[in-house]
Amino acid sequence: MDFSTFVKIRRDLHQIPELGFKEFKTQAYLLDYLSSLPQDTLEIKKWKTGVFVRIKGRNPKKTIGYRADIDGLPITEATGLEFKSIHEGQMHACGHDFHMSIALGLISYFVVHPIDDDLLFIFQPAEEGPGGAEPMLKTDIMQEWKPDMIIALHIAPEYPVGTIATREGLLFANTSELFIDLEGKGGHAAYPHQTNDMVVAACALVNQLQSVVSRNIDPLDSAVITIGKITGGTVQNIIAETSRLEGTIRTLSVESMARVKERIEALVKGIEVGYQCRTSIDYGAMYHQVYNNEELARDFIAFAEEKENIDVVVCKEAMTGEDFGYMLKEIPGFMFWLGVHSDHGLHHAKLDPDEDAIKSAVDLLTKYIEYKSN
Repeated sequence: MDFSTFVKIRRDLHQIPELGFKEFKTQAYLLDYLSSLPQDTLEIKKWKTGVFVRIKGRNPKKTIGYRADIDGLPITEATGLEFKSIHEGQMHACGHDFHMSIALGLISYFVVHPIDDDLLFIFQPAEEGPGGAEPMLKTDIMQEWKPDMIIALHIAPEYPVGTIATREGLLFANTSELFIDLEGKGGHAAYPHQTNDMVVAACALVNQLQSVVSRNIDPLDSAVITIGKITGGTVQNIIAETSRLEGTIRTLSVESMARVKERIEALVKGIEVGYQCRTSIDYGAMYHQVYNNEELARDFIAFAEEKENIDVVVCKEAMTGEDFGYMLKEIPGFMFWLGVHSDHGLHHAKLDPDEDAIKSAVDLLTKYIEYKSN
């Protein structure tokens, strides 16, 4: 295979990042490339801004699935690359351009090197939010073409090219967005006694939230509450009538997620009483944990360890969130980290993965899928 084609595809896609369920140019690009391939064994169906691609096998006894996410992030790119994003304020800062080009490399290989089993490739929108995996699972297309096993990867800037990392069981955490709105009474900065200041209330709540993990979660378990954004007020001499906290919750167990939310709700009720305000909580998008099927993950690790130019790391679980977890909840499968070496990490405006990883991934996965079909 000429891997320069897929490097070019990655760069093309890198220039047109789009947010969840708005991936119109991305979908059109994918469909255009797919239309250039031999169509004898291909079946292609659209779902919203996503795409399902089935490759019919010679003598199918099962279906092997592969998922690639396609959306970008609301980040202004600062890489200075010649092929940097042309969409202001949007960037493929999580490697989904890599994920798509690798999937297209696999499809390009298998349409001319057929295997016995059917293959299903899922180009999934809205992984970064509000979540495309769960609704895709419920589609009639997925029910008709539902795979017997499913695979996905995620780029890992901290690992060198040629390294893959995964583990049996829990790989990524349960995650939930967190939005808390506070509404009190605004007024003149010189008359605070006539107001209910929501900047003060928000600051108090942030401090209280820091006690949830340290005092309510088993020290042998793990959880994170991060408030990444606070907004409130209008100008310096007006006491804020409203404030908003935006953050994320990460836990390694479903039970801890429920406990964290229970404590957050109790603390917010206390803020209502203590600061005489109204409150509301929105958990936004929640992602199920990524739990690798033990047998399939163990088999993949053993397979990869035998391949030249591949180093396998059995890694620890991470607090990363991924809605591929919903697919693994219903379909046996696994996800793994793909080393792409970058000095800057995921969701960073200067993320610049090594494109040699595209060849590394396609080489490994074509061999693995052929092996699983034998």
